[in-house]
Amino acid sequence: MRREDFYREARSDVDGPLHGIRVLDVTRVWSGPQATCVLADMGADVIRVELPNGRDGDVPPNIPGTGLSWFRESVNRNKRSVGLDLRESASAFLDLVRDADLVVENYRPGTLSGWGAGYEDCRKVKPDIIFVSITGWGQYGTGIDRPAYDPAVQAASGWMALNGDTRAPTFLADELAGLHAAIGALAALNHRHRTGEGQHVDVAMLDAVLASSCGLLTLAAAGAPPVPMGNETDFVVPSNVYPCQDGSVYLAVALNKHWRALVALLGQPDLARHTTNVDRLAHRGEINTAVASWCAERPVAFVIKAFTEAGLVAERIRPLAEVATDPHVLERDMLQNTRLHNGTVAPLTGPAAKFSRTPTKVRFGASAPGADTESVLTQETRI
Repeated sequence: MRREDFYREARSDVDGPLHGIRVLDVTRVWSGPQATCVLADMGADVIRVELPNGRDGDVPPNIPGTGLSWFRESVNRNKRSVGLDLRESASAFLDLVRDADLVVENYRPGTLSGWGAGYEDCRKVKPDIIFVSITGWGQYGTGIDRPAYDPAVQAASGWMALNGDTRAPTFLADELAGLHAAIGALAALNHRHRTGEGQHVDVAMLDAVLASSCGLLTLAAAGAPPVPMGNETDFVVPSNVYPCQDGSVYLAVALNKHWRALVALLGQPDLARHTTNVDRLAHRGEINTAVASWCAERPVAFVIKAFTEAGLVAERIRPLAEVATDPHVLERDMLQNTRLHNGTVAPLTGPAAKFSRTPTKVRFGASAPGADTESVLTQETRI
């Protein structure tokens, strides 16, 4: 399919499938801003409520040539900013709630309620409000009072142990919690559309990591806990990283027909006797040695081409700097040159989901803290 065919019925009069939905973003760091970023990218009018003249999210380094933080610009694009200190201005915040569909927050349980801006306070002025809370450990349970950061949740969830006691290089727990929060918000919106009922949505970072752990928690609970395996798996052989003459590739062979194709490619017919995954698992060392030896004598480009022509899966291990120049990545709009609030331009990462009828994009960069306070507080209609 060509790009123009996919978007042949695209509308230009809406910002995305959530056009007309208003979200109040009362979040900090990454998990909460990630959730509201997903909603903003899909066209929701997201109003970020933050301290006047605050600099939350100004995490170094700055994007070269902009003087602005990659952190704030990445996750707070497509949002307006209102400067309010909820400890002193809860009433002004509740006035905004009256015209909102969603509130998303990620403070420790009870914090907003202590300021007069919690779920019960919000539903008094907007009975059908959807209030999404993201925390490390949830709104209830024996350990909810603990503080939480992404790597701590990776450790507590068992994920880090499976990764050789090493944290993920990205904000894994924050990202997953943000995505689950956005999904929860959309589900709650659908329920309200059918019934008129609002509700409180509780998303714990711990729960998000466990729910996204490919069912491994079930194995652990049933007495068969998985063990760290690095780049390999316990159900497919070969599946590993193999050095070549000028780099490394990751390749995996999951199907028996693909195994037969690999044996032919390697030119080692004696390996054909390992006809099933069960047998190949029992001979992991022999198979890894054969594949590693074949790859080590060849350049990456040759290996990739040979695997592709044989219908097999193999990819070169690439640094992000190279990925950022990949024509396919650029054609997919995963980097979008965006004008920031100070007039500079930066290539911001684009949204993942593509909508043929209601396309999404990075419409504008993160607002300066409090930049939209007057226009939002005096505006009677939504954008």
